[in-house]
Amino acid sequence: MRSDVPRPRPSAVQRERDMACLAQAIDVDVIPRLARRLGLGNDPSVVGRLVTPSDLATFLDALLAGRLADGETLMAQLRARGASVEVVYLGLFMPTARRLGELWSDDRVDFAAVTVMLGHLQRWLRELSSAFSAERQAAPHAHRALFVQAAGEQHSFGLSMLAEFFRRAGWDVLGGIGGAGLDASERVRRESVDLVGFSVGSEPQLPWLLRHIEQVRAASLNRRIVVMVGGPLFDQHPELLAGVPADASSTSAPDALRLAEALVAERQSAA
Repeated sequence: MRSDVPRPRPSAVQRERDMACLAQAIDVDVIPRLARRLGLGNDPSVVGRLVTPSDLATFLDALLAGRLADGETLMAQLRARGASVEVVYLGLFMPTARRLGELWSDDRVDFAAVTVMLGHLQRWLRELSSAFSAERQAAPHAHRALFVQAAGEQHSFGLSMLAEFFRRAGWDVLGGIGGAGLDASERVRRESVDLVGFSVGSEPQLPWLLRHIEQVRAASLNRRIVVMVGGPLFDQHPELLAGVPADASSTSAPDALRLAEALVAERQSAA
């Protein structure tokens, strides 16, 4: 059972081992996938030159130690090297948020500390939002998305980043930051929505998800509504998706956006 009582920090040797493991994971997994998502071809060294494993380890260490100025300095250095805000989001913020979740799951960082650190990431996300939108201008269109998570979910960073990508692509995004506590079925009953995206953080929320997907489909003004799911639970246990009646799922904001636009266009053309 998790506790909010502070736990002893891991030793310097253990931290060094963790950083080495993290660097290896970034090198062999995250960087190649990020390169593909950003259209940088099959050469992972391109992304590796923008956000290196050392950068990520330094950023995480700064957050863990509360050295926010060091984190901001690193972001400025990355931008000066030519990294776009999109690269900072996907290559720095998201892996850091996932790592914080892992440290909490392993009872190595307490819940309150993780919440504070994710709050700092959320603030930086908002501060970079204007620059992120300016990187790729998109004409507004009629697509509307509603992003929702369970009322008891504490961490909304991933869903907030997802909303950033959809807004930049010209979508009208409902739900505000995080989308916690929204009555999705009431919202889609009152106004036409093309997509509802649910984020789930833990297995006890599965009944909530199944119930709300059913309610949204039954209540929606738009009978061609698309339902997508994602979140930490499905990142860790993709096998659970087999029992979820959604149209699609994704573990990254760019992939979710591409899937959503393809599914909505397909259903509109079939009408």
